[in-house]
Amino acid sequence: MAQTLIQHQKMEVQDQESLGRWDGLGSRDASSRTEAMENICQEVMRKVEAIGPITASVPSSPALGSLPNSDLNDILAHMLMLSKRCPFQDVREQSIQLLQAVQDLGVRIPRPLGNGPSRFIPEKEILQVSKVDARTQSIFEDAFAALGRLDNISMVMGFHPQYLESFLRTQHYLLQMDGPLSLHYRHYIGIMAAARHQCSYLVNLHVNDFLQVGGDLKWLNGLDEAPQKLQQLGELNKILAHRPWLLTKEHIERLLKAEEHSWSLAELIHAVVLLTHYHSLASFTFGCGITPEIHCDGGHTFRPPSLSQYCVCDIANGNGHANHHDDPLFNQEVCGEVEVLMERMKQLQECRDDEEASQEEMATRFEREKTESMLVVTAEDEECVPSRDISRHFEDPSYGYKDFSRRGEHVPTFRVQDYSWEDHGFSLVNRLYPDVGQMLDEKFQMAYNLTYNTMATHKDVDTSMLRRAIWNYIHCMFGIRYDDYDYGEINQLLDRSFKIYIKTMVCSPEKTTKRMYESFWRQFQHSEKVHVNLLLMEARMQAELLYALRAITRYMT
Repeated sequence: MAQTLIQHQKMEVQDQESLGRWDGLGSRDASSRTEAMENICQEVMRKVEAIGPITASVPSSPALGSLPNSDLNDILAHMLMLSKRCPFQDVREQSIQLLQAVQDLGVRIPRPLGNGPSRFIPEKEILQVSKVDARTQSIFEDAFAALGRLDNISMVMGFHPQYLESFLRTQHYLLQMDGPLSLHYRHYIGIMAAARHQCSYLVNLHVNDFLQVGGDLKWLNGLDEAPQKLQQLGELNKILAHRPWLLTKEHIERLLKAEEHSWSLAELIHAVVLLTHYHSLASFTFGCGITPEIHCDGGHTFRPPSLSQYCVCDIANGNGHANHHDDPLFNQEVCGEVEVLMERMKQLQECRDDEEASQEEMATRFEREKTESMLVVTAEDEECVPSRDISRHFEDPSYGYKDFSRRGEHVPTFRVQDYSWEDHGFSLVNRLYPDVGQMLDEKFQMAYNLTYNTMATHKDVDTSMLRRAIWNYIHCMFGIRYDDYDYGEINQLLDRSFKIYIKTMVCSPEKTTKRMYESFWRQFQHSEKVHVNLLLMEARMQAELLYALRAITRYMT
């Protein structure tokens, strides 16, 4: 099955190359897009004609009859994606027309599976590509031009365009601009990192990208088929993903002094940033219930929805999706949750003004919170066993966060005053991988400082105390302590269901469920919950980076 998937994906890549015209659809020049679309239409029609006459008794034959995974089907799935996700209106409309023309010739066309980019957020609440402001439109166009797609992660992040712009700029630089690592190495490292959390969504995206930039198909059979240099990264990937506090300068030395398989310092910094980026992006992907891309496996089907003929116009208007009704009983039950939280914030602010705890008391509160965070159970489900398709991209599938907490192992304290991102990590990254330190810093700041001064329906609210509690709680789970923060505030502001969600999403994201997403902050908007997920993602990435960069610094000194 794994081999079939790879062959299918390679076929898709070859087919896109043979068309050679997809890139033109991302041009800001309308005439270039029109020309590209005309060439694609001609190619599609040639393939449809090559099928031969279709019998009238079969009104909706799969493309190429007995070859369900044919290249034509791949192109049609791609056209379906463009009809829904392309930020250019002309391309969306022409894609719908082409699909209609193919259907009129008796060839079955695909339809989307699922209800939009997220399993957790109703599609009607997520930005539609046809209804965005000028700034977001420009961000979407840039993203589409860079990758030939506007992925579901970007659609959900679209609740916060300022952040999305910073995120996409950083990711584009890491994957596509000049840097120490070759392009296919970058995507393979992305696959390795996402696979640690069984994130098939990210693995599938980067398998496609890896092949498109000329990656060796053999490497996709498993990590043991990849070069020794990448295999040696497996240990770093494993420790960073699950227990970064165990990382030492000896781990770094083994990578930098491996004779002909050695990494340079600059390459290693690039690899570390990619690993931490994709570990944390896997957290966001599961935390927001991101669904497969429309043109990928699991994002579409060629089966008709019912006995009635499927109409291509449904592609454009989203018909057939479940309606989401507000439940008055539910709203009544959670009424007052926000007000209680706001009152606690007010009381804590007053306490801050009245008295300041001693350094000893502050240290005790941190240790107490750190110990308690170990005892928070991540999820009720049974253990997730990674599929062979995913686990072949990494080693030691049983290694995870859960093992040490169940054995009662202690997480040592990492004091930010001894090694911080601002004073140490930032300059190290910038020195060895120019500009990336700056981009990461902007992204961290954007997530941390992002505010609309609202909480649910309340306006003009200072949420900085709450944002700091969330960020510091995540770092506390990783043993990272800020000497000037009173960790007693965390228990006042973050209730048990929220802590379970945070710990699951950060430590075992593959276990995140819709029920967990719905059970915290029940009166808050989806955009506010997505903001929480951005905070969790960036705080996790920075925590992993701090441990990796400290180990590299210790090796260098």
